[in-house]
Amino acid sequence: MKLVFLDRDGVINKFPGNGKYVTKVKNFHFIPGSLEAIKNMTDAGYTIFVVSNQAGVGKGVFTQTKLDQITARMLRDIEKSGGKIREVFYSTARSDAGCQDRKPNIGSIRKAVQLLKKDMHVVKNAFFVGDTVTDMATGRNAGCRTIFVLSGRSDRERLREKKIKPDYVAKNLLEASKIILNGYAEVKKKR
Repeated sequence: MKLVFLDRDGVINKFPGNGKYVTKVKNFHFIPGSLEAIKNMTDAGYTIFVVSNQAGVGKGVFTQTKLDQITARMLRDIEKSGGKIREVFYSTARSDAGCQDRKPNIGSIRKAVQLLKKDMHVVKNAFFVGDTVTDMATGRNAGCRTIFVLSGRSDRERLREKKIKPDYVAKNLLEASKIILNGYAEVKKKR
């Protein structure tokens, strides 16, 4: 099964800044190339999930309704460009809430796998694309291959500080999608 898990802010859309959130539809802006990347992965037969922490809801910075509106707009624009996201999983819990869906925990990935009626073995060839140390830890915790993109919150220096080594580093989601599309071909050849 061809699976990709994507973080949202800094991967699909522009990162709003440390301690800030995308709180309105008008503040959601796709990173150049991200729509093309999602379309290319969709066309290649990948099932794509979004896994994102959105603690701004839990902190009362914005409402669940606003988050739902932003998500609906994101999905509509993705579908208009020929891409498909199977499901979006958010943890809206604050970091101190102990939520199993909040990254680096893998509750959301488990839910995605259950939605597919599979077991966790399907993630061993999956990719997790993110822009933070937490995203890389999430991918590792689930057993995915990890791709760190430089289009969001963190940079290579932060990865080195935390001694996190992703499987791949890419400039953005479009470059990551090229790694994924080539990587899957390599995995198939090795079997």
